[in-house]
Amino acid sequence: MERSQKKWLYISVGFSLTVLIVILYLTINANTIQYLQKINPWFLLLAFLTHVMTMCFWAMRVKKMSGSLGYPIKFFYSLNLVFANLLAAAVTPAQAGGEPVRVHELYKAKVPLGDATAIVIMERVLDGIALACLAAFAMFALSEQWKSLGAISDVMVYITWIFVAGCLFLFYLAIRRPDVMKRLADRAARFFTRKWEPARVTEVLGRIDTEIANFHAAVLRFMRTAKSGLAWGMLFTLLYWVSEIVTASLILVGLGQPPLFFESFVIQLILAILMMLPLTPGSSGIAEVGATTMYALFIPAAIVGVFVVIWRIVLYYFNIALGIVSSLIIVRRESGNP
Repeated sequence: MERSQKKWLYISVGFSLTVLIVILYLTINANTIQYLQKINPWFLLLAFLTHVMTMCFWAMRVKKMSGSLGYPIKFFYSLNLVFANLLAAAVTPAQAGGEPVRVHELYKAKVPLGDATAIVIMERVLDGIALACLAAFAMFALSEQWKSLGAISDVMVYITWIFVAGCLFLFYLAIRRPDVMKRLADRAARFFTRKWEPARVTEVLGRIDTEIANFHAAVLRFMRTAKSGLAWGMLFTLLYWVSEIVTASLILVGLGQPPLFFESFVIQLILAILMMLPLTPGSSGIAEVGATTMYALFIPAAIVGVFVVIWRIVLYYFNIALGIVSSLIIVRRESGNP
């Protein structure tokens, strides 16, 4: 791992640990020991296994989408690719650092760079569509669960609707009117970089135009010659997100609490959308505070901090461990060691 990556890893983990310690300090009380005596370790183990299954769905998505373009990739290579991506994703805002890792590993599997980029871009597109569809479903079918969040629900309904509408609108523009998309992106970039040096602004604008062109090419590539890849990709994307959301309910049962399937579905959906925003490396702090705030409405304060700690261990710290092991495997492979 490069020095800059280590620095961001330390920042991300350090920030997360600090927030978790504060949450535990504020929530642990005399009743916490009683709740801990009700722990069912088998459900906590099942939560870990479900998260691994979630990664398997992601690996199958990569495998099927690559295969639809004519590049067969073995499942375990794809799974190791996903694990390696987790480490970079954990230390970058919006988990964006994982994309270059996946492109690199696909290229090493003899997928041309352009097609590897198209696969990774379409993965992000499918994630956005899946979350938008799940959010729309949740707001219509689970309206009572939204209302149960109280004042938080009003804010999150607006944020979610903006996310859903934004995803669909940007997807439409990127496919049908890439020229309009470029103009909008250029104006937004110029606004946020108006105090930067001209050379740096020019570089950013060039990268934006390149990414939009790559996005447009990727969508056309799949829609024209690899529609089966889109179908399989959408299926495994939905399985991925549903499995990831269910993991929280398994942790709740493991702590002797009701699973709160519907409430947890809404909360995890909100957190997934928040964690896609480029706010902090690996969404450190955002995830912990958001989960504590919302789950405290449904489970006792004495156990909510413990729940959030275990939830982050499963979905964040476990990811980092998997990413480190996978990265070591890749280093050994590229150095020629067996």
